[in-house]
Amino acid sequence: MGIQEVLAADVYAMSGGRIGAGLAAAAGLAGVIAGGRALARTSRRPAILSLAAAVFALIGGAIVVATSDSGIGTGNGRGGAYLAVLLGTISLVLGGLAMTRARGH
Repeated sequence: MGIQEVLAADVYAMSGGRIGAGLAAAAGLAGVIAGGRALARTSRRPAILSLAAAVFALIGGAIVVATSDSGIGTGNGRGGAYLAVLLGTISLVLGGLAMTRARGH
């Protein structure tokens, strides 16, 4: 077995970091969508969902970033974790804005 087979196996393998970062990024994306919908309406339920998803995305992304031992592109999920933290932050802001707006109505 040559080095190409070893590298190809690593590229297509799903490590714990990749799975964790993917789940956290998916939660962050769901939170951004819910936050956008909450801003379009005055309902509090999507805003609460956005805030809950933001917490999951931020914590999940931070754990993967803290525990990965190498950089982006090495299969540890660090790139996805950075994306999860970014989406979680956006979700937190949108959810907070929507809660503030829903409280005023």
